[in-house]
Amino acid sequence: MLKDSLPNISTPLPGPKASIILADRKEHVPNAITSVYPCVISRGEGAMIEDIDGNLFLDWVGGVGVLNIGYSHPELVEVVKEQSEKYFHAMMNIVTHEGYIKLAQKMNEIVPVKGAKRKTMFANSGAEAIENAVKIAKSYTGRPNIIVFSGAFHGRTLLSATMTAKKAYAVGLGPFPDGIYRAEFPYLYRAPNFNTEDDAITYYIEKLMKVFDEASPAEYVAAIVMEPVQGEGGFIPAPIGWVKAVRKICDENGILLIADEVQTGFARSGKMFVSNYWGEAGCPPDILASAKSIAAGIPLSAITTSNEIFDGVKNGIIGGTYGGNALACASALKVIEIIERDHLCERSLEISQKLEKEFHSWLDKYEEVGDIRGIGCMMGIEFVTDKKSKKPNSKIVSDIVQYCVNHGLIIESAGAYSNVIRFLCPLVVTDAQLDKGMEILQAAIVACR
Repeated sequence: MLKDSLPNISTPLPGPKASIILADRKEHVPNAITSVYPCVISRGEGAMIEDIDGNLFLDWVGGVGVLNIGYSHPELVEVVKEQSEKYFHAMMNIVTHEGYIKLAQKMNEIVPVKGAKRKTMFANSGAEAIENAVKIAKSYTGRPNIIVFSGAFHGRTLLSATMTAKKAYAVGLGPFPDGIYRAEFPYLYRAPNFNTEDDAITYYIEKLMKVFDEASPAEYVAAIVMEPVQGEGGFIPAPIGWVKAVRKICDENGILLIADEVQTGFARSGKMFVSNYWGEAGCPPDILASAKSIAAGIPLSAITTSNEIFDGVKNGIIGGTYGGNALACASALKVIEIIERDHLCERSLEISQKLEKEFHSWLDKYEEVGDIRGIGCMMGIEFVTDKKSKKPNSKIVSDIVQYCVNHGLIIESAGAYSNVIRFLCPLVVTDAQLDKGMEILQAAIVACR
């Protein structure tokens, strides 16, 4: 079966059939929707894909975090088919459908936000989830401003692109929405030299407090929005001590804390959400936005918060035509069932332990491997020209990506300098596939140095 196969490239890439389709892509699809991978998928199972020329690839990107339970899970295929034979769509503002209610109930049980009683609404994408989370915070608090962070990525809509730090995603799109202010995220690998992590956290909290002095007084801030692990920013985890300090600032100033778990959710971290770790440390978010792996590829996102906050939102502000689509809700309910039943949170930790041991051995072997970091199975390897200068090395990463895909491993870069390789492999990957992937990646590092 494909899901148990290993990478095997049998034709030069792109293959003859893929070359024809990629030429059609160039003619009919905007060049701004970029791709560097010379393959065209034919089918996918587990963590493997087969292209239309018969080449087999191990996918360590997983639709950028969409496929935590893998490609084409047979139970998912069945529930979506079953729902499609009843109805595809029923807009919740007009006709209630039971799948939306059941999924909201399940999300209210598993999402670790403040408040004993919770409610959930659904949208279609991560960017929509973030937009709605911000609208909810502003409507509830009556305040106009939000604070985001350096390195953040929140989407490509006008508001979410404004919230996103890297302006390569928003060139020429201004004027941008007002009331969005930026603080410095604790990127500890590139932080000033401190004796302890506590000293570093104090430094970054002082940076945040300066925003209140120099940009927006705290009483005008509706929410602070952060990714528990920055994705596009370079797979940088938020230190739990810093999160606790931010939570305290929010509580003291009537500010809501929004966790953008679009990429980090649904077992990726070793728990259902990274915010589960926050909750255990006594600093859960007020609002949690999730998407990506929630429905294994069918567009869906969710915003969960307490009854108090949701019930403080004015009518007409939230909602939408396709949010909570019936097919997506059926898929999401099955995804959560599979994650819980098949212990994918535990599997995430098993995979991360295996990878972490190997990746850390590369820190000693290769001058270009600067840092290994992440939470659970959301891991990043930062490449530099040398360990002393820590100068970002984007060229080696670009070369490694091309080497790997030509040897059957699909990986992706990240980071403000495009010098980080990210790991978002489906959690159903086999140990043999992991071993082969690490073999290909290490060979790429050696070949591209």
